[in-house]
Formats: sequence, structure tokens, C-alpha cells
Amino acid sequence: MKEVEVVGVEVMQVEVVELLVSASHRLAGRPADGPSEGPDDERVPQVEVRRGLGLVGDRYFGRPAHRDASVTVMSAENLPRHIAPAVGLLQTRRNILLRGVDVDSCVGSTIVLDGATGPLAFAVNRPARPCAWMDVTVGPGAQRALRGKGGVRCTPLTDGVLTLGRTGFRVVDVRPPSG
Repeated sequence: MKEVEVVGVEVMQVEVVELLVSASHRLAGRPADGPSEGPDDERVPQVEVRRGLGLVGDRYFGRPAHRDASVTVMSAENLPRHIAPAVGLLQTRRNILLRGVDVDSCVGSTIVLDGATGPLAFAVNRPARPCAWMDVTVGPGAQRALRGKGGVRCTPLTDGVLTLGRTGFRVVDVRPPSG
């Protein structure tokens, strides 16, 4: 991977509210059959991020078909709390829940989360479109409520650790270094 030059560094403070690492794909098959068995709580206080591979221990880690979508980030403000007041990552099956930023508007950019353990960069590749499972795991009407705000699918560009709590957030342009 090429070294990059970071341009455009307006930093804002956000909160990493929840982190989820799931070893298995629990929403496979037909929604009418319900989610597959798994642990009651896959939320963790920190995640190990590996460049180009994803989150260590997650079902999409290192899978070639998911390299451009190995990490999913969502904004807490977009959760359909009017449908399920306690909704979070356990129901939406996203990996990183941030409060204080509209990540859905970052498609095509690189975002940097800069917390206590150092900066982590993610290429924001495409929207995470909500599927019919949202009506099962969150509640009726959730799929429609999450259209256009179901989070974003990302590729990690750096190695590191992400923890819960306050973190710096910035959107950057990535260009090959000059010279």
C-alpha cells in the first residue's frame, strides 16, 4: 500500500458508542427463520483493526469478497429509536457506532478516527443498505426507516486499536505523495 499525504484536516470530537465483533454471520437465510444462534452479546470495549483485512475476530476479517466492506460504521443519530428505543449494533449488525457525525455523507472519502491509541484511517467505499432483516431484528418498518442512513462499508487503511469513548474524527482527501 502506498504512503498517503493527508489534506484537509478539520477535526471534530465524536463518541464511539458501541463496537461489535461477530465471529459468525447471524443473519443468513430467510428473515422469517430468525437469526442464527450465537453469543448473547458480541459488543466489545475495543477492537483490533488490521489494514486491508478488517476487525480481528469478525466474520468478514480477511475475506477477499469483503475487503472493500469489511468494516461497517453507522451514526447513532440514525438508529430508528421510534421503532425500538434500545436499538443498537446487536440489532443492526454494524461494527462501529459513532455519535456526533453523519457518516452516511462520507461515501467516497477517507475518514480518520483518532483516539487514545492513535489514528485509524478507513476508506468509505459505499453505503450499507438496510435489508429485510432489519424488520426482524429491530422491528417492523426499520428497513424503510434506515434507507439512506444505514451506515457505510469501509476498508481499514491502517493498523491499530479502536476503543469506546471520545475520539477525534476527520474527513480527509487522500492523494499520492508528491515528489
